[in-house]
Amino acid sequence: MKILTAAQMRAIDERTIAAGIPGLLLMETAASRVVEFLERRYAPLREQRIVVICGKGNNGGDGLAVARQLALRFQPASLDVVLAHDPAEFQGDALANWKMLTLAGVHTAREIEPRMRAATLLLDALLGTGLDGPARGCALDWIREINKGFPAARIVSIDMPSGLHEEGESVRAKATVTFTAPKLEQALPPTCDRTGELHVADIGTPRAWLDQDPALWLNLIEPAHFARLLAARKPGTHKGDFGHVLVIGGAQGKGGAAAMSGLAALRMGAGLVTVATEDSERPAVTALAPELMTQAITDDAGDRDVLAIGPGLGTGPELASLAQRIFAQSALPVVVDADGLNALAGTAFRGPGPFRVLTPHPGEMARLAGCTATDIQADRVGLARRFAEQRHVALVLKGQRTVIAFPDGRVFINPTGTPALATAGSGDILTGMLAGLLAQWPDRREAATLAAVWLHGRAGELAAQAAHEITITATDLLRFLPGALHDAARLSHLE
Repeated sequence: MKILTAAQMRAIDERTIAAGIPGLLLMETAASRVVEFLERRYAPLREQRIVVICGKGNNGGDGLAVARQLALRFQPASLDVVLAHDPAEFQGDALANWKMLTLAGVHTAREIEPRMRAATLLLDALLGTGLDGPARGCALDWIREINKGFPAARIVSIDMPSGLHEEGESVRAKATVTFTAPKLEQALPPTCDRTGELHVADIGTPRAWLDQDPALWLNLIEPAHFARLLAARKPGTHKGDFGHVLVIGGAQGKGGAAAMSGLAALRMGAGLVTVATEDSERPAVTALAPELMTQAITDDAGDRDVLAIGPGLGTGPELASLAQRIFAQSALPVVVDADGLNALAGTAFRGPGPFRVLTPHPGEMARLAGCTATDIQADRVGLARRFAEQRHVALVLKGQRTVIAFPDGRVFINPTGTPALATAGSGDILTGMLAGLLAQWPDRREAATLAAVWLHGRAGELAAQAAHEITITATDLLRFLPGALHDAARLSHLE
């Protein structure tokens, strides 16, 4: 699923209209998709008290069309349309929908009447993707009314929460029905937090157009990206068919980190997992999971299929040198995290070769890129893309809405995750999940990377729902991995 900027979305709409699909038809289809969402989520609509607040542009036209369809199809308990502008200011398709609404006999007002504040459902059609900068003046006043003036209402934004801009106030929606593709502001923090549940509706734009322009190579991870990886295993398979992972880490006092990565690789389906750690840490490894094998720390990969290096590795010069050699010389896929990343900071690694996945948080990324964490947060997508292209690596830049960039310039945003993941060892679990999937799918490495990140985030969400996000520990995530797998299979229509 592509993620578009507002300007890209406007250009695609203009191209769609120029190709022969009238704007009025697009608006009517968009309204139908919104009504279908409302019918699924808030039925029975005939019992709802609905207020629709409309601006004068195309977003307002969408809202007018939604109101007309609701009136004609469902006859809600009450339905009021509040106009933020004089109808004399309406033009084009918005004006056409205003005329049709009037003919349908729907009540409209220019002000919020006291009885309207008892609404149970409020539809935000004030401002769409055409906003340039933060909302100001009357628009800002309306946004504040929507957020605070309807205490019993669930707010559903049409296409875009009005005013959505990182520097200003915006509507805080319970849900947003957007059209054709998610918009950048809906996919990335801090503005994604105001979008609520995001539902993407197809309104007739040819999907092939979204794949033609490399500038549109920004995507939202969906389970469909890795559905093949979730298919049932064939009868007669054995552990040797699912790869052997070697986790290298666990210096003195840090054996638990490497052990958690090893256990995560097993739970993710790897056939065999060995943890290379200090002798003193091996009891901690086998105590966590007796299925894990152990060995001394070495750069000899033996007959393994994937290497994961860094969890609890330590920062001594010999271990840093080991990480650098493995990264540069191993013929196997390598996942690098934690102290492995610190070992690479300041080195001029570059060049095509075996698959490499780096999994930094912003602080580690700053050290790798030679900048500050503030610089990273200011342009996570752009920096991740440039780094992956220049260094020929797959980059998993962790954080809220983790960014995954590949060497060919494609970038993915992960929609799953929760603050519950902000706990010691969460990254070690992700490293193991990545390695476990890569071991099983040597010919589907990019899909395996996307799957691990999505499933890790979803397991965190399920864990937080079952308990409380502040109580979750890293190993808890593995208890909820089966639920995450079932969710992914359901969403990709495998169940």
